[in-house]
Amino acid sequence: MASDDECYYEEEEDDEGLDADEDYVGLHEEAAPSPQHCGDHWEQDLSMASNLVNIERHNARALLIHHRWKMDRIHDFLVRKGRDRMLKEAGIVTESYITCDVCFEDIDSCGVSNMDCGHRFCDDCWAGHLLASLDMGKKQIRCMALKCPAICGDGMVRRLLGQKYPDAVLRFERFIVESYLENNETVKWCPSAPHCGRAIRVEASERYCEVECPCGVGFCFNCAAPAHSPCPCPMWDKWDAKFRGDSENLKWIAVHTKSCPGCQKPIEQNGGCNHVRCRCGQHLCYACGAVLDSTHNCNRYKEGNANANVNSIRREMLRYTHYCDRYNVHLSSYKMEQEKLWPAIDKRIRQLESACVIRPIIRDSSWLTRAHRSLLRSGQVLARLYAFPYYMFGGGEVRTYPSEKANLAMAQVLFENQQEQLERNVERLSKVLAAEMPVLAEEELLRTMQETANLAKIVETHCGEIYKCIQDKLLPLLVDPMSIATYRPDGPEKAKELPA
Repeated sequence: MASDDECYYEEEEDDEGLDADEDYVGLHEEAAPSPQHCGDHWEQDLSMASNLVNIERHNARALLIHHRWKMDRIHDFLVRKGRDRMLKEAGIVTESYITCDVCFEDIDSCGVSNMDCGHRFCDDCWAGHLLASLDMGKKQIRCMALKCPAICGDGMVRRLLGQKYPDAVLRFERFIVESYLENNETVKWCPSAPHCGRAIRVEASERYCEVECPCGVGFCFNCAAPAHSPCPCPMWDKWDAKFRGDSENLKWIAVHTKSCPGCQKPIEQNGGCNHVRCRCGQHLCYACGAVLDSTHNCNRYKEGNANANVNSIRREMLRYTHYCDRYNVHLSSYKMEQEKLWPAIDKRIRQLESACVIRPIIRDSSWLTRAHRSLLRSGQVLARLYAFPYYMFGGGEVRTYPSEKANLAMAQVLFENQQEQLERNVERLSKVLAAEMPVLAEEELLRTMQETANLAKIVETHCGEIYKCIQDKLLPLLVDPMSIATYRPDGPEKAKELPA
């Protein structure tokens, strides 16, 4: 009787498998055993091959015969060539078409993709589902199987969209970045219009700061609005909306109307008679705004008469006009000093740099550049300083702690004094920079340089103090906490662009 070792086939040297003509090698005729003689080994190899490749037993036997019953050869082929090619070379045909549960089409297995959750559909249906999800703005796309919570992998989304909708892949990548930005307080898109495409990053402790994008746009990092310190973001948001929408209307109402003493609404005179009747039925004198009755007489001036007839609505309009006018004045001055004063200063700088007869220390024109920069920066601060007190003091727009009423009054006096000092010194600096500079008179140039540099330093100091007053003495009195960016004499910090 032949031993187990005699049940073998001759092995070819070809690593890539055998051709069809080489599949059959006969047993030695003189010692041909029956299947019973190899029972245990036979069943063991069949089970191993069937489980390894996930095929029926008759296909496992065909695979073993093709590879001379060598399991190590099957392992090697499976790793190097994959299951489908290995079966194809062995002449084994498996189910190659799968019915998609969405479109109910029979699709070749190569055109079907399955998720980690095990659900599989044809690639066309997947691509349509992914595109529709992107169109709806979804940044996390779920499996399209009913009630399946699984999230589609990024690699799968890129592959399936790339086959039919290459442009959608770029949208998907942008959605990923946007989700990162939306949930990350240290990164924001630059608010430039048209958009420069840059994302700006700051340190975690620098949320309340003003930055300048490499494209040149400066903005508040906290709210993405144009730089507005020392006015806190909530106040600036209200001021900006009011200034753009109500400014001119309120001015016109304040000048051209009188308030009805009955319903408090503004009334416009539409005739020459001063006897006016409001829609609410109230009769009033348009000359003085008082109730018109048999005892009315407004030809005599009485101390306090004007204030008594100014109702709350008109007082609010006049109050807003006060702050709005001064905001406009300083904003206009800033633009003039930026657009018209700088060319004159630039001309003086070139004169100084070309004057070889004066000492190098005086020819160095950096003091002029710095002084002009300080003037522009303080001009912006002054304008915004009129938006802040409109809401902080008596406007009713923000709430302060009732117990802090005395502290609020003292802090208001300090604020207004510092505001006055800043205005006075900014005006002095503006006049010095606008004055004609003595040409080649070294002593006068030196005095001008020292005066200009000192004024620039004083202005920067005042700005720093008023920022500190707002942050440390006024904002802590608010029920709803607010904060402002730290004062920077040179303007917004140059931002760090988020690496692509």
